[in-house]
Amino acid sequence: MRPNHHQFIAFAYVVREGSFSAAAARMGVTQSTITQHIGNLEKTVGTLLLRRGRDGVELTPTGQEFYDLADRMVSLDAEVSERLEGYNAMKNGRLNVIGNAPQPALRIIGTFRQRFPNIQVNFGLYDWSTATNMLRNRLADVGLITDAPVSDAWERIHIESAEYVVYCPNEHPLSAQASVSLKDLQEETVIIPERGSLTRKLLENACRTHAVALERTVTMATFPLMYEAVLQGIGVAVFLCNSSLIKKSVTEIPIREMPQKHETHLIATKDRVGLKLISEFINSVN
Repeated sequence: MRPNHHQFIAFAYVVREGSFSAAAARMGVTQSTITQHIGNLEKTVGTLLLRRGRDGVELTPTGQEFYDLADRMVSLDAEVSERLEGYNAMKNGRLNVIGNAPQPALRIIGTFRQRFPNIQVNFGLYDWSTATNMLRNRLADVGLITDAPVSDAWERIHIESAEYVVYCPNEHPLSAQASVSLKDLQEETVIIPERGSLTRKLLENACRTHAVALERTVTMATFPLMYEAVLQGIGVAVFLCNSSLIKKSVTEIPIREMPQKHETHLIATKDRVGLKLISEFINSVN
């Protein structure tokens, strides 16, 4: 028996939404309908496509192969619906946006929401490795990624360039310097992101190159948390400059061994950029 269109659509939405119940709500059907569609699809394929757990669903290797096809089918469905409806879909809808740095993403989301207040925007902040993998696996509509990999499957729209700096309290002795060396940080408690982040990777590479060891570090999950930690006097933080509009009580100081500019791009798969929601989000880049 060949799988039908509804089974693929249900499968794609379970992965996109993260659970059977969320997919059912998104599609306006019962959870049992979704379960039946997935069960029939797995029976036809002859193997499991999803692993169910307390934290949601996880794709099997075979599931990943089929999800790429199913997600393209959902994107094509959306494009067909938009054209049939005369592109009036901007009156409602949902857009999943991810990023590895908050400031450029939030700025674009703010502009987009002013233009289209009825569109629900979900934003997730992830480390660089997780964010790029989510885009590769088509688990987000749009990504704002610094130093994004090049892929033939992606459209890349340049957003901004930025260098790495040290964030420290205004009253800190380093704040009076025009720039700092990595060696200046050896006596400091340095707040860094988790493993998998671009910031941590580049900082560790620079320290190895210049034979600098940062003995006192504190690891935190996101830049907003790192920024708050600086304000609370926990230490100084290394991150891209202008990552927050909040400038009160904090100074940004360039790092002499890390002068390179890093480019942030808006990323979307090429088969999605023609969708009205995504094209209008891209148009919100200013």
